[in-house]
Order: sequence, then C-alpha cells, then structure tokens
Amino acid sequence: MLLQKYKIVFGGTMGAGKSSAIQILSDIPVVSTEAVNTDIAAHTKALTTVGIDYGEIVLDDGATIGLYGTPGQERFNFMWSIVCKGAIGTVVLIDHSGPNRLKDLEFYLNSFKEYGENIVIGITHLDEEKEQQLKIYRDWLNINKHNYPLFSVDARQKDDVLLMVETLIANVEVELLSQ
Repeated sequence: MLLQKYKIVFGGTMGAGKSSAIQILSDIPVVSTEAVNTDIAAHTKALTTVGIDYGEIVLDDGATIGLYGTPGQERFNFMWSIVCKGAIGTVVLIDHSGPNRLKDLEFYLNSFKEYGENIVIGITHLDEEKEQQLKIYRDWLNINKHNYPLFSVDARQKDDVLLMVETLIANVEVELLSQ
C-alpha cells in the first residue's frame, strides 16, 4: 500500500446523503454532529450536519481511511478548508431531486476543487426525479471541460459508496506511481 492513512472528504448539497454514505461504510461508530434543521427552505429533512461526521473504514491490507463529512449549507463553508486539509480526495454528492442541481454541482465542484483536484461526483436521489438522469451532468461536465468521474449512487448502498472511495484511492495510487 502506498499510503498508510487516507483521509477522504464527503461534501455537497444538504440531503444528498453524505452522512448516510459515511454510516454505511464506517467500521466504527460514526461521530456525528447532527442538529435540528433550521434551514427548511434549503431542505425539509429533520436533522442536518452542523460540524463534521467522522467514520473509518479499514481496507483488507490494514490501511485505514478516515471518512469526513462536511455540512452541506454554504454558511458552514468556513469549515471546508479545515476538513479538506491533508485529504487525498473529495466525494461531491449532489441531490438530483433538488431544483438547482446543476448550479449546486457548479458551486460544490468549484468550492472543493480549491482544496484538491482528486474529486469524484456522486448523483443521488435519481429515483425521485427521473428527468434526464445523468445526461445533464455529463453534458454540463463536457461543456465546462471538467473530467471528473461521475456516478449514479444510492448513498445507503455500501457498494455504490465504496466504488467512489476506491476510485479516489486508485487515482492517488496512479499519480504516485507516475512520479
């Protein structure tokens, strides 16, 4: 293994499944900072992350990955740079059922690429809004000349989330081997 300890950040829209993704992967009880959601205009869910979520997953070779979930609300963006420090990559989750999904993608992608280019994008809640599925995101990425892996995910499904994490790790290993 090229790195002994990984740190991966989960960022993106409120309600996209960041906390669920960390819960489904973590081998330890997740440290959560969920509080009552007072921003009902942004999302109607009852609880929302206001600090960070933290979990860990241990790979077959014994390497540990720290999983850090950031709050989705822009008002907590001051925390993003702190959480992203030292991360090998970021999973950006976008809620497809949101009314501004492409603007959300642009905002979170631009925000998190400041901290590193190793990003994968996961689109959640595709079952709630059937319109155009992943095509709108692929088209947007092409038009804006972005080349990030794009996944359709259910953040409650371990295999879906694990595929994004494995992609981030593979990107790092390829980069290290090419140096």
